[in-house]
This record gives sequence, structure tokens and C-alpha cells, in this order.
Amino acid sequence: MPKAVDFRAELRRQLAIAQSQKLPHVDINAGELHRDVGGYPGPENRMPNCCQVMKGERKSGDTIVAGKQLKSAGASLTIRYLLPR
Repeated sequence: MPKAVDFRAELRRQLAIAQSQKLPHVDINAGELHRDVGGYPGPENRMPNCCQVMKGERKSGDTIVAGKQLKSAGASLTIRYLLPR
């Protein structure tokens, strides 16, 4: 069962890869991130935890590009993270 530290590590790994490719930004989707870490979809998924980590990694200029209408985040949450970090 993934924990916040697992989501954070994978998110930062994806950000580092995008940054090494000299991209101006990268869009990361919660459903895809959770699948990469494991445990999703499934009855004991940790989607709220995954979304909380994603939101916690936001910096000035990063924007939510999908899932804005949801009070509690879900698999559709997508955040555009500006690079470099």
C-alpha cells in the first residue's frame, strides 16, 4: 500500500526527468501517478493521499489544469508544474 513518501518520490522523479529534458513545464495526472506507484485502481487505493502530495508540491506559478471543480481531489486532478524547480 503506497504512502505519501512513495507518491512524493515518484512525483519528484518525474519532475527531475522532465527538467533534464529541458521542458518548460510538465503536466502530472493523479491517476497516472498513482498507477506508477501502484495500488490504483483498487479497493484500497490512496488517491486522496496522492492528490494531497501533488498539491503540497505546488510552487508559485504551478496551476491545476484539470479537476478544479472537485473539492476532494480525484484521479482527474492534473497539475502543471513549471520547470526548472
